[in-house]
Amino acid sequence: MNKYKRMFVIVIDSVGIGEMPDAEKFGDKGANTLVHTAREAGGLKVPVMNSLGLGDLAPILGTSIVKHPHSYALRLRETSAGKDTMTGHWEMMGINTTKPFQTFTDTGFPQSLIAELAEKTGHKIIGNKAASGTEILVELGEQQMRENSLIVYTSADSVLQIAAHEEVTGVKELYRCCDIAREICMKPEYFVGRIIARPFIGTNKHNFKRTANRHDLAVSPTGTTTLDVLKNNGFMVSSIGKINDIFNTMGVVKAQKTVSNLDGMNKTIEEAKNHDFTGLCYVNLVEFDSEFGHRRNAIGYAKALEEFDVKLGELLKVLKDDDLVMVTADHGNDPVHHGTDHTREKVPLLIYSKSINNGRYLDERETFAVIGASVLENFGLKKTPNQIGAPIMEIFE
Repeated sequence: MNKYKRMFVIVIDSVGIGEMPDAEKFGDKGANTLVHTAREAGGLKVPVMNSLGLGDLAPILGTSIVKHPHSYALRLRETSAGKDTMTGHWEMMGINTTKPFQTFTDTGFPQSLIAELAEKTGHKIIGNKAASGTEILVELGEQQMRENSLIVYTSADSVLQIAAHEEVTGVKELYRCCDIAREICMKPEYFVGRIIARPFIGTNKHNFKRTANRHDLAVSPTGTTTLDVLKNNGFMVSSIGKINDIFNTMGVVKAQKTVSNLDGMNKTIEEAKNHDFTGLCYVNLVEFDSEFGHRRNAIGYAKALEEFDVKLGELLKVLKDDDLVMVTADHGNDPVHHGTDHTREKVPLLIYSKSINNGRYLDERETFAVIGASVLENFGLKKTPNQIGAPIMEIFE
């Protein structure tokens, strides 16, 4: 079909838009990241997203219902069992995760795992509990520096995170320890979705700060994804942000890391302005989640959305007639909800192209996988038997 030469999928990480029907099972009844963030901030100033139809999707303070002939707006439900980063991104590209990854939120990791990690890395392990990544540095960062130990912690996600000081332990050594943890956590009894290296700097608990040298060690997707199909057929798959880590490099042709949402959007704009490719540019902007959602900072979250909106406007101005952009999310992280972890929510999907002329509100779809299916449909490719999702045919009108 090839109506669009370049397709951009931008994941504004954790920007949910209301509870899933099964949210109560996850402890997330009533969650609504966008609505609650806007309310706490006294309204969102997001004129670009509003012009694309965001106001159609929920009563978000500061938005309104407008005509948007060049864009479609809809909500997506998550089919997969979970509310984590990997599950959400994989589903966008056609994978239905039916069995959630193991989590150790309430208990910490088994002592057998901790003992093996200590023995194989040669470092004492401290922490071993569910915690905020910033708060655990305040609690244990100084001890880590004194002992050259490893701070191990988790969350509601299937994740084992290891924090260590960049100048005491060193980034290279931290990565080595994470490689060991990844190997250990491939065992069925410990099967964890991601190992994350969390290096930090600073001199004491009052000024510790995590750095951009975060490194994710994911398991590979459980089946063929849209990224694989594109790459195998000679199309570009350009990843910006942590996409390459989430897919464990599978299906990615070109990868760029980012240090912030701003950096991610600047790299996306640069890609749109200066790189003529045929295929997909897949972007993750993580700070909504890591800096504001988990920290339950609604005001910061609102400001980040407003800053993103400005950069989105810059991106739309440099797009060509045969470019298409999809803005979506991978889960929720309601900054006024109880706890500090992700929330089981529907996500928005805003689809824009200068060549769309009949844009409107569309009915809710049952899976995030409509995104990857639409990409394949555009390039005349068929999904593999393991993939779910049907394309949004309206974008080809």
